[in-house]
Amino acid sequence: MTSFVPPVRTRRRAALAVVLCAGLTAALTGCGDEDPDKGTNGIGRLSAAQIEKKAQAAADSADAVRLAGTLVSKGGTYKLNMRLKADGGTGSVTSRTSTFELLRIGDEVYLKADSGFWSHEEKDAQSSDSGAAAGDKLQDKYVKVPQDDPTYKQLRGFTDMKTLLDGMLTLHGKVNKGDRGKVGSVRTIQILGGKGEGGALDVSLKGTPYPLRFARGGGGGTITLADWGTDFTLEAPAKDDTVDYGQQLPRSTS
Repeated sequence: MTSFVPPVRTRRRAALAVVLCAGLTAALTGCGDEDPDKGTNGIGRLSAAQIEKKAQAAADSADAVRLAGTLVSKGGTYKLNMRLKADGGTGSVTSRTSTFELLRIGDEVYLKADSGFWSHEEKDAQSSDSGAAAGDKLQDKYVKVPQDDPTYKQLRGFTDMKTLLDGMLTLHGKVNKGDRGKVGSVRTIQILGGKGEGGALDVSLKGTPYPLRFARGGGGGTITLADWGTDFTLEAPAKDDTVDYGQQLPRSTS
């Protein structure tokens, strides 16, 4: 018996149908694999306002954080590298003219800088000899900042977790969703104040939706935020490492 063989044209049509079906299946499967929220905490599906609210709540509930980056204000441009928690903070601040370390435990604020920091300030007001003497006395020592000193409030502000976060995590204007990206190896979703002129905040898509990077509007600097909730120890400097400046601290933080 002779078996029936479909015409060539029929076989081609059947083959084409199989290919199309396979391609459509692969495309649909591929779209499923590319779900941008797969494996995330799901906040990417929320509105910009909801994401902002969750990020703020996460930041408010954290006991500690590390801030690093550049902050531009009316007083100048500062590079920060600070570890902060509710009762204090520690780290370094670099201004236009100097770099110094800060340590705060409760209401006690300590400042430490090299001899160049102190001698430069003294030279502006007095002789070079007195500037050098001050530098030799104070270099690499902690100076306790009196609370009635004009610089106390500003220096304390650099170590105050709530003050810094309130200022850095505020978007201005209508809040909109931006692009997805990464901060380090962590996937993020960005929310914007306006189109970015009111600031841009990158929020973690992994685990707790912590803010991971904040770009201030108008070129106000960019800060990364890490080590959320990671505690650290604050210890007062030893007496041998602490000196009394004996006069009003120089306004050298600008």
